[in-house]
Amino acid sequence: CTTLYQHCFQSLILQFTSNIHNITGRLSPIRAYPTDPYQESAWPQGFGQLSQVGMQQHYNLGQFLRKRYTGFLNESYDRHEISVRSTDYDRTLMSAEANLAGLYPPSGSQVFNPNVKWQPVPVHTVPMAEERLLSFPLGDCPRYNQLMKETEQTEEFLNDVIELVRNKTGLNKTTIESVWSVFDTLFCESQHNLTAPDWVTPEVMSKLKYLKDFGFRTLFGVYKPIEKSRLQGGMLLGEIVKNLTAMASEHSRPRLKLMMLSAHDTTVTALQASLKVFNGIQPPYASCHIIELYKDNGSFSVSMFYRNDTELYQLQLPGCALDCPLEDFKALTKPSISDDRDAECQLSSHGTNKEVIISLAVSGCLLFLLVAMLLAVICRQTDPMRTRGYEHVINGDES
Repeated sequence: CTTLYQHCFQSLILQFTSNIHNITGRLSPIRAYPTDPYQESAWPQGFGQLSQVGMQQHYNLGQFLRKRYTGFLNESYDRHEISVRSTDYDRTLMSAEANLAGLYPPSGSQVFNPNVKWQPVPVHTVPMAEERLLSFPLGDCPRYNQLMKETEQTEEFLNDVIELVRNKTGLNKTTIESVWSVFDTLFCESQHNLTAPDWVTPEVMSKLKYLKDFGFRTLFGVYKPIEKSRLQGGMLLGEIVKNLTAMASEHSRPRLKLMMLSAHDTTVTALQASLKVFNGIQPPYASCHIIELYKDNGSFSVSMFYRNDTELYQLQLPGCALDCPLEDFKALTKPSISDDRDAECQLSSHGTNKEVIISLAVSGCLLFLLVAMLLAVICRQTDPMRTRGYEHVINGDES
């Protein structure tokens, strides 16, 4: 795939690339389910930590990027050429560092110890409470939460396997997220040669795998995918489009060539869903989505690639060529990008107003009935008095 790519674009000049990689190299489970025989004490570093195999996977990814960008990136590390950002988790930070170790092996004056084939490269992050770019789905959006509730009412949503997991794992509240958490835990344990419970048959694992993939689709698609993208992956897509536009401007920073983002499988999924190129399968370990900006005789184009294992596949934005002109890329992705996410995250007042109108109508009807009943009672009481005529009541003093 790399050779084909170089042949197809040999007349173009690479200007800028943005790499978003999934940190989920081999690691310990994020958590255990209540009846899991392997709790956190069973894992050397505890839950959610990158394993040595995972470190090697990301080191290999760094070497792949070094080979791919030979002649584009400096052979030695240049802080002006690369910007690296990660979510604030041990495993994502360590994945980025392992990746950079493969991308920038020290040489010449950058060797600080001949016995250490590594050099420090800065990785930036923000506290998770402030993370709005790389961790999805973002949970601060009432409208998105409403969309997910509506998604669960669609025909596509599965309930049989959820019931199975609820009955077998001891989970009191079972959602699609908790189901795929169980799959992740069981899969991690199997990768470490731990014996699975009797109820975990190959058929059950197959169903859980299907449900996990389905869970990824429900988070960012299945039901109202464009609106979900505007509230989730469109945040990252908007930042990427902004960077591509800036790099294509006359006042761009020509020395910045690579933006590397170390995040999660849900990050890759959210981005690909907003681009309408998600294949419906959970991104595998150390996968990488690559977006590249090219210049050809003053015109800019965007190319996308996906390394989902060891191979590189070119992705095509629906409605555009493989080498998509930048302006077309911006126009086609615009529907997935919100200009005011905070406003769009608010619940629509339409439903609330409708409820108020219905309540007022019901109350009005009840009030009308009460008034009618009251008038009827009054009429019944006054009719006999009319037949008897007026009678003067004589006080006791008058008698």
